[in-house]
Amino acid sequence: MKKVRCIIIGFFLVVLIGTVFAESEIPGLIHSGQYSQGTLGSVRQSSPAQQSTDGVYNVGAYPLYTPELAQGEGREIIQIFCRFCHSTTYITMQPPLPAATWESVVNKMIDIYGAPISEDSARQIINYLRTYYTPLTRKQ
Repeated sequence: MKKVRCIIIGFFLVVLIGTVFAESEIPGLIHSGQYSQGTLGSVRQSSPAQQSTDGVYNVGAYPLYTPELAQGEGREIIQIFCRFCHSTTYITMQPPLPAATWESVVNKMIDIYGAPISEDSARQIINYLRTYYTPLTRKQ
């Protein structure tokens, strides 16, 4: 009996509150606007681009090789240490970077990524990158 009484009282409260709020102005309640006809929850979008029916697409040529590093002192050290984690393509595909940036990149590889590079080897790597891969020294 208690349960039925609670349900009835709750129903009447919901109806009463609904009529009170329906008649008053609630801040943020929007009564006007620009509404278009359509199905609720649908988003109109342009039709997809038509794709080729023959299944042939052109994407351009992909390099199938790793570009060689510039010849010079320190090249062997780069090939030894940098290839632990990534290809030397990561060096050759970079735009010419300032010398300070190369130094911070090498330090990041050691400090953040844990590259096992000694201080002497790190200096040689930085010198190599400064010599061959800065805006002033990069050979295109």
